[in-house]
Amino acid sequence: MAEEATLRRIGPEFFAAHPIAELAERTDYWLGQQGRITQPMVLRAGATHYEPIDWQAALAMIADHLRGLDSPDEAIFYTSGKTSNEAAFLYQLFARSFGTNNLPDCSNMCHESTSVALAESIGIGKGSVSLRDVETAELVVVAGQNPGTNHPRMLSALEKCKQNGGRILSINPLREAGMVRFKNPQKPRGVVGAGTELADLHLPVRINGDLALFQAIGALLLDWDELDREFIARHTHGFEEYADHLRALDWAAVERATGLSRDQIEEAARMFADSDATVTCWAMGITQHRNAVATVKEIANVAFLQGNIGKPGAGLCPVRGHSNVQGDRTMGIWERSPDHFLDALAAEFGIAPPREHGLDTVAAITALHKGEAKVFVGMGGNFVAAAPDTAVTEEAFRAAELTVHVSTKLNRSHVVHGREALILPALGRSERDLTGGRLQRVTVEDSMSAVHASHGPLDPASPHLRSEVDIVSSLALAVLGEDHVVPWASLRDDYTEIRHRIARVVPGCAAYAEKVDQPGGFVLPHPPRDTRTFPTEKERAMFAVSPLDVLHVPDGRLLLQTLRSHDQFNTTIYGLDDRYRGVKGGRRVVFVHPDDILALGLAAGDLVDLVSEWTHRGDSGSPGADGHDGAVVERRAPAFRVVAYDQPRGCAAAYYPETNPLIPLASTALGSNCPTSKSVVVRLEPSEGDDARRYASDAGQVVPSGRGDDDKRHVEPDQLS
Repeated sequence: MAEEATLRRIGPEFFAAHPIAELAERTDYWLGQQGRITQPMVLRAGATHYEPIDWQAALAMIADHLRGLDSPDEAIFYTSGKTSNEAAFLYQLFARSFGTNNLPDCSNMCHESTSVALAESIGIGKGSVSLRDVETAELVVVAGQNPGTNHPRMLSALEKCKQNGGRILSINPLREAGMVRFKNPQKPRGVVGAGTELADLHLPVRINGDLALFQAIGALLLDWDELDREFIARHTHGFEEYADHLRALDWAAVERATGLSRDQIEEAARMFADSDATVTCWAMGITQHRNAVATVKEIANVAFLQGNIGKPGAGLCPVRGHSNVQGDRTMGIWERSPDHFLDALAAEFGIAPPREHGLDTVAAITALHKGEAKVFVGMGGNFVAAAPDTAVTEEAFRAAELTVHVSTKLNRSHVVHGREALILPALGRSERDLTGGRLQRVTVEDSMSAVHASHGPLDPASPHLRSEVDIVSSLALAVLGEDHVVPWASLRDDYTEIRHRIARVVPGCAAYAEKVDQPGGFVLPHPPRDTRTFPTEKERAMFAVSPLDVLHVPDGRLLLQTLRSHDQFNTTIYGLDDRYRGVKGGRRVVFVHPDDILALGLAAGDLVDLVSEWTHRGDSGSPGADGHDGAVVERRAPAFRVVAYDQPRGCAAAYYPETNPLIPLASTALGSNCPTSKSVVVRLEPSEGDDARRYASDAGQVVPSGRGDDDKRHVEPDQLS
């Protein structure tokens, strides 16, 4: 809200004063701090500056490019997770009316592994809990996630869980201050008191060790007969094969993969055994690995063993970041929408949506890079900064004929552009929307399938801003014509009419407009949660058998995970401090275990280049997958300051998007094609030359931060810096 409500403005005079070449040299933080974009801007072919353009001309320019394509599949329509349900529904309707399913979204880069795994395990790619379940659970497991930085609202629920007598198990390579003790700023005790001690046990699992850990926990529950045998018999399929697999578990391999002792794992498993209601939460620390889909299935397996789904205080809880990433998928933003959704869309609007699956994020970058896609339209977000393999992604964008971004503020994707480029300024959700001459509102769906309506109270930053619904509808009219079968103008003028259409098309959304009128909105149906029914092929919850693989890291290398700083939300950087981790005034830092720093012949505070090493495993057809099978692909990110931090030996961590250049485009999760941003093999080389001088000022300074040592475990966030 504070960022969106800034009084800073970016108008034509700003762009006239700053050539695109200069803006491209600025940091992401600087770009974001310049303020709100006030009117449409165009970068014409060969031009050095963006210049103003009116809305009608901008829409006509897009229409000319789209109508000039040889095939609709040469266009890509990307969606950020901030897009409202109404805008998302119209956006996918427009793309499919135009003739393509090329609808990549931010899910492809974060929780796609969750969506794939849960759809196969429980029949629906969504979590099965409410905040009430988290608050009343006997045990909450927080795996591959740092709520203190990424999901602060969740900390309030964890605090209530503790106050209700629940226990919390933290599974994370880094010991994070926010999971040690929480000081709730909304309560007097949180401001002046000691706060709430959260994690009862912290397991410092090695990066990529979660699959082995959950297999081991499952094996112990099986061995101890801590099972809900009635649930297993009535509601699951594949238990015997799964049990046979766990009985042959290689404990030596488990210890190598996890970096944990059997005693540590047994202590955690005993917490599961002692709980009659367990919620397991996870985020991108689980989903961005080669074996991520299998790991999420392993989490589901453990839940099935104890019947921890479809009962109060229990369930599966993938925690998504963006405000509407789940809602966008529900509304049809998916390159692989099922036939029943497309059938309903066709019946409602009289269109013939294409049936061939479209391009996800990685495939879209590949298509742009090869010249197979020529127009990119981004509905919100910062695609270039969010995507992996930054150099390849930038090459792909520069190969496009037209790049279009619907945005509120300046970001990296505006300065890495196609032959021509447009920036279309949108209303923020915090601003009053009077499209069609009436006060409009929009709806969103959170990680727990709850849908609610909202409308902005603030005056728009500029009279030239349009809502996302208006932009999509107006673009559709410009491209498809006013006589198109879809009544774009009436849908634009009254969002309630969009909600009536959603009710007739989207499963579970009957009487959508009426339900969102209820105080607090409503919760979408979820068969596993609501009735313990599972819409899988076997109509049961599916136990999965996955091989226990141990990621090999060569001597002298570290396994790096990318993560956010405290003052960051996705690719938006609000500040240059990370008070939870003791970093001030910069972002180019790499967190390394003190013993690894010594073993590598380095010292805390040194500047190093991060060089990733990825072994190509079969030709994916993606740029960067160069060479034959077995070839080593390298990427380099220069000038990171070494910071000592408590985590398992052999592991490291650094912020994205600065580290996105290290992730080859073809390095993706099996089954979901999600980039493997949490398991990057790197070597550290001393920085020297121009890059070291150029980036040194971005590497910040390190302040005493409490690296997880016993005497630092309860240091409060405000004391860290």
